[in-house]
Amino acid sequence: MKKLAPQFLVVFFLFFGSMTYAQDWKYDLEEALTLAKEKDQKIVLFFTGSDWCPPCIKLERNLLTSDEFAAFTYEKYIWLRADFPRRKKNRLSQEQKAKNKELAKRYNKKKLFPAILILNKEGVVLGATGYRSDLDVKGYIELLTSFDSFGR
Repeated sequence: MKKLAPQFLVVFFLFFGSMTYAQDWKYDLEEALTLAKEKDQKIVLFFTGSDWCPPCIKLERNLLTSDEFAAFTYEKYIWLRADFPRRKKNRLSQEQKAKNKELAKRYNKKKLFPAILILNKEGVVLGATGYRSDLDVKGYIELLTSFDSFGR
């Protein structure tokens, strides 16, 4: 039994010790607003062209999926995604296309991609950014944190 203990501890810490965070994407504004009000959180609205927009792909790969960024945002934001893919294999349902089109009409009239907007729990834009090659993960965290003082 003593021989199993160190192996068990290694497995235990590998499994439970490395908490990973991931965005729990929402795809409906009303659902995101309801959750934001319930949890007293802000909303990150991400406009992306996931299969055709190189800056969108870089932003997602280098920022949104990084452990450091995900840990920072895990307890702070509700995640809302508006994707506008072009490839047939990534086609969205007509219902989702309509929802994304309404989000763009309300929040992204110029159709800029990528766009990250921080909304308060009433849906008011507190700040916006896009792909910034001059910012690393810490830079984006500082930028998003700077939006916190708006809309209080």
